[in-house]
Amino acid sequence: MNKVNYQLKMEEIIKKNCSTDLVPKLLLHSCCAPCSSYCLETLAKYFSITVYYDNPNIYPEEEYWMRVKEQQRFIREFPAAHPISFAEGDYDPQRFYDMARGLEEVKEGGVRCRKCYELRLRDTAEYAAAHDFDFFTTTLSISPMKNATWLNEIGEQLEKEYHVAYLYSDFKKKNGYKRSTEISKEYHMYRQYYCGCVYSKNQRDREIAQKQQSESEE
Repeated sequence: MNKVNYQLKMEEIIKKNCSTDLVPKLLLHSCCAPCSSYCLETLAKYFSITVYYDNPNIYPEEEYWMRVKEQQRFIREFPAAHPISFAEGDYDPQRFYDMARGLEEVKEGGVRCRKCYELRLRDTAEYAAAHDFDFFTTTLSISPMKNATWLNEIGEQLEKEYHVAYLYSDFKKKNGYKRSTEISKEYHMYRQYYCGCVYSKNQRDREIAQKQQSESEE
């Protein structure tokens, strides 16, 4: 089975839909400002974008609000060819914990993450349908740690359910992740050291502690 080139599929969609004077409306789910940076740099040339911050997985609450403020600041400061606005979903962490029940010990990148992708992308598709967007997508594929195939499969299924076009993507391609780190430095962004949920934080904390212990024993 040949691996799908989602970056190429995105470029084909843009070429087909953005070649006229009409500017399509895109709802871009974002997990944080650093991840949105390259995505906005790439997409704001072609779309009128609303960044949709819907992340009930974020732990703790102070982290959630820190990321919200940083996302809003970046949108204000980033020069774009077309307007970029901001919308926020409900911060209800219990929804995430209900979804993760029984999967607490699964390592990062496993089935718990896939279910979390779907939770947030479903919210995004629902919002896009309710507010007459032409497309929806997510910044999540910018991360080398995120499964772009899963994300695009979920987006494709939600397109059928909600009747809003999904913009395929694999933003890490063409040095997208590298560029996102460069933009983050340019804007002096807060960059978190873990994905977002309590389980990813705990796993990352253990890895850091183990590394420090190993270095101290050398």
